[in-house]
Amino acid sequence: MATKCGKCGPGYPSPLEAMKGPREELVYLPCIYRNTGTEAPDYLATVDVNPKSPQYSQVAHCRRAPPPMCKVIHRLPMPNLKDELHHSGWNTCSSCFGDSTKSRTKLLLPSLISSRVYVVDVATEPRAPKLHKVVEPEEIHAKCDLSYLHTSHCLASGEVMISALGDPRGNGKGGFVLLDGETFEVKGTWEQPGGAAPMGYDFWYQPRHNVMISTEWAAPNVLRDGFNPADVEAGLYGQHLYVWDWQRHERVQTLTLQDGLIPLEIRFLHNPAADQGFVGCALGSNIQRFYKNQGGTWSVEKVIQVPPKKVKGWILPEMPSLITDILLSLDDRFLYFSNWLHGDLRQYDISDPKRPRLVGQIFLGGSIVKGGPVQVLEDQELKCQPEPLVVKGKRVAGGPQMIQLSLDGTRLYVTTSLYSAWDKQFYPDLIREGSVMLQIDVDTVRGGLKLNPNFLVDFGKEPLGPALAHELRYPGGDCSSDIWL
Repeated sequence: MATKCGKCGPGYPSPLEAMKGPREELVYLPCIYRNTGTEAPDYLATVDVNPKSPQYSQVAHCRRAPPPMCKVIHRLPMPNLKDELHHSGWNTCSSCFGDSTKSRTKLLLPSLISSRVYVVDVATEPRAPKLHKVVEPEEIHAKCDLSYLHTSHCLASGEVMISALGDPRGNGKGGFVLLDGETFEVKGTWEQPGGAAPMGYDFWYQPRHNVMISTEWAAPNVLRDGFNPADVEAGLYGQHLYVWDWQRHERVQTLTLQDGLIPLEIRFLHNPAADQGFVGCALGSNIQRFYKNQGGTWSVEKVIQVPPKKVKGWILPEMPSLITDILLSLDDRFLYFSNWLHGDLRQYDISDPKRPRLVGQIFLGGSIVKGGPVQVLEDQELKCQPEPLVVKGKRVAGGPQMIQLSLDGTRLYVTTSLYSAWDKQFYPDLIREGSVMLQIDVDTVRGGLKLNPNFLVDFGKEPLGPALAHELRYPGGDCSSDIWL
């Protein structure tokens, strides 16, 4: 997928060059069966998204779904049960663009619950990936004392780094596992011995500023089996960003987020010289901008707040939007994020990062739709509850969650599952009906979001029963897996 320069490594030389890359043809998604009632292993689904492909509207090994409803062309089951596949990452990416010996051939699937890491060969046959290696949790426990794995990023060194939420006993511990990018042997921790953060989740690095910043969710023992509001009152959920010295592998600053409970996904601007970015705070329902000060320290400020809705028929009298995923377009013009509980997906113009401007919004299900169990008593944004979403005859369960943008920024793909234990608690119909994958057309001139009514991947019609599809990856890289140096 590299540009024609003769001796290039994987990816693209810059974010703007990546925007000129080819249209995505395949999407890889981890699909989860834990907490669904189906005793089957999680699997990696391959979806054909090329409208010119003869299989675009056909079914491979999908017995129960009519052709327009299922575009899954391959399923790679994992060899174990109840892993809870979650996020994924590459063996190498655009951070190694200058190294012609590197190629993007393996997709890594860290397991949130079992802590296994599955290494999948996507190069030999991109339309039918195969399992290459399994890194067992015992090796990670022994060498790193870490567990409950989340974000995977490739490094310019050729290594792969994976963030952890806790230790093997389920206590909070925000450390990072280092894997060899060729053999995938566990090398140890990235951080200095004894230097892990109190909790962990996501991370992003920016070498030109000698910095990495990580986020936190909660200790695995707190979040593993569901959400308890009492844990919020007890201060058991995260509210901090951790600033790390990239060269020394040491934590140098802790930023407390005002109103910023549960900071999840974090994104620097793609421009490798940029000294700022954004983090989505799930329970705080806000977006906060972090930035470098003249003295070299870092600060954070809230720039977007989604107001809660006063409701009846829900577990609390006020419903937060629950911002669960955020993305930045490769030209750093637009910020996108999903409000999983309220049910809307938003697009903001961030030409002025200090003052994001809402330019697009679309409702894709959610908890406040008309005819559901929740009655909205007071709403600072809407005049009435949105209509349920029906696509190709399928009523969409859950709300917009994981998002991925095409390289050119004109198509946004969306899935509806967050995490199986929380899906089961907040959206029981998602467990029964399965998640879906949708596609949104993006106006990149004036701003705006529009549902593609002809695109639906219905994971409720999978051969072994309804599945929960999560994060989306393209073989050639995307807006949340590539980091430029």
